[in-house]
Amino acid sequence: MSVGVKSTSFVLCAALLVVAGCAGDPKLDLTTRSAGPDAFAIVPFKPLEEPANYAALPVPTPGGSNRADQTPKADAIAALGGRGAPVTGNGALLAQTGRYGITPSIRAELAAADLRFRRFHDGNFISRMIARNQYEKAYRRYGINPWDESERLAALGIVTPMAPAR
Repeated sequence: MSVGVKSTSFVLCAALLVVAGCAGDPKLDLTTRSAGPDAFAIVPFKPLEEPANYAALPVPTPGGSNRADQTPKADAIAALGGRGAPVTGNGALLAQTGRYGITPSIRAELAAADLRFRRFHDGNFISRMIARNQYEKAYRRYGINPWDESERLAALGIVTPMAPAR
């Protein structure tokens, strides 16, 4: 046998061993092959409560939300002391931050500008093939170096928490 055939045979045997090593105990396979119920799809309901005034109940919405349905985001915000509306007690802070005017539709405008940027700079063919994220490249110039910023604030006499080691 020639050296080329031996090396090719060795590579094929090694590849066969690697592929054979992938077939293992089916109990260790985390993919589901059953049509049973998904344990994560079962959501417990909130406890039923009797309202103080039956006339104040909302109109039923077939297929819509229910008062006993879970609302994880709203529950988490409430548990952490958050509120949906802006805090009125911090009027001075809100007035100071909005002193040059605010744009109520800023989120929609930024989303549209971001979409335009990503469509124009969608990366080259190889970047798209390996699903390389273009966000880091796009927003690199807006990043803040925490160590430089900490040094800048310390030079101004502003006490800052200790930054992690570089």
